[in-house]
Amino acid sequence: MILGRERLDAAPVACAGLLVIGDPHVSSRRPGRRKDPDWPAPVLNKLEHCIALANARDLAPVLLGDLFERPVEPDESLKSRLIRILKGFRHRPLANVGNHDIRHTRLSDGDSLAMLAVSDVLDAVPESGPAALYAVAGRRLGLGATPFGQAIPPDVRGLIPQADAVVWLTHHDLAFGAGYPGAKPPEAIHGCALAINGHVHKRHAPVQVGETRWFNPGNITRGSVDLIAHIPAVFVLAGDLALTEERLPYVADVFDLTGRQVAADASPEAIGRIESAFVSLLQAETATDLARSDDGALIREEIEAKFLRDATPEPVRAAIRSLVEAAVARRGT
Repeated sequence: MILGRERLDAAPVACAGLLVIGDPHVSSRRPGRRKDPDWPAPVLNKLEHCIALANARDLAPVLLGDLFERPVEPDESLKSRLIRILKGFRHRPLANVGNHDIRHTRLSDGDSLAMLAVSDVLDAVPESGPAALYAVAGRRLGLGATPFGQAIPPDVRGLIPQADAVVWLTHHDLAFGAGYPGAKPPEAIHGCALAINGHVHKRHAPVQVGETRWFNPGNITRGSVDLIAHIPAVFVLAGDLALTEERLPYVADVFDLTGRQVAADASPEAIGRIESAFVSLLQAETATDLARSDDGALIREEIEAKFLRDATPEPVRAAIRSLVEAAVARRGT
């Protein structure tokens, strides 16, 4: 179901711990440079492994967002398979809402995640706030969540008065370590001992900010070549808030590394320069057989790299990204 205060008003969910699952990005489209012949089997297999782990150890699963790669997954067969898989959890999963899960600013009935929620396959958290209460090893853990695009609360004291400790899920552009343009460093949340972030694809070591320990576990699905060294894993959260890594089965060699760079175009004007690059990259895609990328990730990869090389102004980047999205959408119809 889509949560209001239903879980908080009910008795605490008794379990041995929580199973924290990073963004799965389930999709019928094989991402980017992945060369798996049987996509989306790898990500579905990881979710099935999560079920076996959770049920064997009596863990309640929580998803950090981006269960889906696209807000509306068109493959009905895939959604049916995913429903059967998620029903296998002994404890019903709770899912934060990621940017890939929504077409608009909030989760709506037209989104595939909402369909799973109203079908009682999982509980989704569409609005920032308290979400659930768990009884773990004699302690009551209060769980809150803030979906993508909503403000992370600076103070959660008193929001879950029944809890001995509060854990908060987020799905935001947060800078762990060096970060990247537009990312903001995590800030302390008063009354929150542990905050766990989705959205940032790579794992980052926990950082202490005031009274809040922040952790970014990274995706369970390596969708882009920059994650080539990332080891897919989930994390078990104990009653004392200790996190233990549980690695998922994966194949190391899954990326086609053909043709990583396209020569820079020296056009003097920014828009002309990028337009020329756009045409060149489309030609390169055909020449190097990069069109096998179902979701257009390869052409996006090269364009984003050129944006960085040329310090392309953001308005120009937005215009080119829009053209790419339109081209990918036409190819998918």
